[in-house]
Amino acid sequence: MTGGPGAGRDLRLVLVDDQTLVRHGIRSLLEIAGGLEVVAEADDGATGVDAVVEHRPDVVLLDLRMPGTDGLWALGELRRRGLAVPVLVLTTFDDDELVLAALRAGAQGYLLKDVTVEQLAGAVRTLADGGTHVQPSVTARLTRAVRSGVLPEQEREGVDEAFVQPLTERETEVLRLMAEGCTNREIAEVLHLAPGTVKNHVSAVLLKLDTTDRTKAVLRALHHGLLH
Repeated sequence: MTGGPGAGRDLRLVLVDDQTLVRHGIRSLLEIAGGLEVVAEADDGATGVDAVVEHRPDVVLLDLRMPGTDGLWALGELRRRGLAVPVLVLTTFDDDELVLAALRAGAQGYLLKDVTVEQLAGAVRTLADGGTHVQPSVTARLTRAVRSGVLPEQEREGVDEAFVQPLTERETEVLRLMAEGCTNREIAEVLHLAPGTVKNHVSAVLLKLDTTDRTKAVLRALHHGLLH
């Protein structure tokens, strides 16, 4: 167990998916993983937001395509209400524009439903610990999209024109680990730095890339050729 919000107890999750069988399957798998507790289920975005308000979970698992109020609506509503719970998108859809729309709307993670239970549980714990996690295959495709200039127009806004400052070698190392979904604690372990030092480097990276969002910082860095 990490030193984040789940330290000393099970992480509390809200699961939002319109398919009952899928919800039950995911819930069973998470129970097998241990240390994770689904405290509420919902079958659409509105019910999911209500569950977040009621239960105040550590992480939300959210499908995107649902009848009525969908996952993107839920992400927007969570932001409008100031509910800062980490959201892990768990979906069968890997469309580039949908991925970017979800990340832009505030999702801290994005996984496809073909992941293993170990990968899912690991992503949940990463988000609960303050990190981000995007499935490597999705990240690779987004990287190619940014580098090839085919980033959707609505996502291009605010990325192309943003003023960015050069990063130091250490800041680039930190940013590369951020792109891999590492938390500050994990970055500190990899680079053999004090957690406070890593926090300062992350703050400097976000400042230089003119954003307060870690995922947008990675996309912006890719677009400007700061990551290779």
